[in-house]
Amino acid sequence: MAQGTVTISCGDCVLESSAACEDCVVTFLLGREPHDAVVIDADEARAMRLLEGAGLVPALRHERRVG
Repeated sequence: MAQGTVTISCGDCVLESSAACEDCVVTFLLGREPHDAVVIDADEARAMRLLEGAGLVPALRHERRVG
C-alpha cells in the first residue's frame, strides 16, 4: 500500500456480508458490490472523518481480518 493512502477491501473485513454492510460508509458513498475494493487517498480520508464527525455520513466500520 502506498504511503498516505487508505485501502479498504470488503473481502478482508470481519463484518463482510453482515448487517453492518447496509450502512457502511464505503457502501453509502460508492454503492460498490461487496467484493470491490475502494481506495481513498489521505485528503479524502480526512474529508470522510470530517463528514463523519458532523454526522453527515455513517462511521467507517471496516475491521481488517487477522490471520
